[in-house]
Amino acid sequence: MSKMALLLAALLATLLLTGCVTQPAKKDLSAFTASAPRSILIVPVVNKSLDVDAPNYVLSALPVPVAEKGYYVFPVNTTKYVLEQEGYYEGERIRDMPAESLAKMFDADAILYVTINRWDAQYIVISTQVTVEIGYKMVSRDGTEIWQDWQRLVYTPDNNSGGLIGALINAAVARAAPNYMPLTRQANSRAFYGAGAFPNGPYREEKKK
Repeated sequence: MSKMALLLAALLATLLLTGCVTQPAKKDLSAFTASAPRSILIVPVVNKSLDVDAPNYVLSALPVPVAEKGYYVFPVNTTKYVLEQEGYYEGERIRDMPAESLAKMFDADAILYVTINRWDAQYIVISTQVTVEIGYKMVSRDGTEIWQDWQRLVYTPDNNSGGLIGALINAAVARAAPNYMPLTRQANSRAFYGAGAFPNGPYREEKKK
C-alpha cells in the first residue's frame, strides 16, 4: 500500500471517531413543573435544511418518545391537516401564530416546536459524514417557554472494508442515499430520555402504579 493510501486510511480512522455533540447542561424545569402539561401538540417542523423530505422524517419519529414519556400526543397527520384547512401550510407561518390561539384550536396543554438546522451528507476525504441538528422548544398554552433542547449528531459510516476503492464506493452510496433515521431517533432519544432532560408525564406515572 502506498504512503498516500496509508495516510488516507489513517485520516479515515480518525474521522470514524466522530461522535455526538451532547445536549446543553441540565436546565431549570420549574416552569415545566408549574405548567404540568398532560397533552402536547407537535406542530409542523421549521426546516432550514435543503432536504424537503426532512420534516416528514422528523415528524414520523417524534411522537413515539413523547408519548412513551407519558403524555397524550395529538396525531401529527391530523394536526397538519387541520392547520392546512386554516391556511397554515408552512412551519414558519405556524411558528408566528399566537400560542394561545394554536392551543385553543386543539385544546392542547403545551405546544412542541421543532427546527431542523442541519440535515446533510458531505464528503470527508474518502468517506461521507452525515449530520443531523435539531432544536426543540415547548411552550405552555399561554406562550410561556417551559422546555428547550438542542441536539447535533454526526455519523461517519465505517468504510474500511474493501480497501480504498471499496471505501470510495461506500462513500458515494452513502452520499447519494444517506440514512438519516438512526440519527433522528438518537437525537429524539437524547432530548427526551437523557438524564433529567424531560420529565415523565402523568400517564407514564399512572402506568407504573
